[in-house]
Amino acid sequence: MQYLIGVAAAVFLTAATPAMAYIGPGMGAGAVAVVFGVIGSIFLAIFAVLYYPIKRMLRNKRAPRDACDAQIPDK
Repeated sequence: MQYLIGVAAAVFLTAATPAMAYIGPGMGAGAVAVVFGVIGSIFLAIFAVLYYPIKRMLRNKRAPRDACDAQIPDK
């Protein structure tokens, strides 16, 4: 069954004809900008999800040392 699907996919991919369509420079630049925007938003979402827990972990690791320093009287 997978062999049949693979052969059918190969036939459909090799039998494709050109679209005979023109994409102007403005449309092409807009399409590139959209692709970069989607990829950038995915990376920013991953960064945002990972950044805050790491920031909180580092702050909590540093907090006890800051609390000890606050108890030392100034001379």
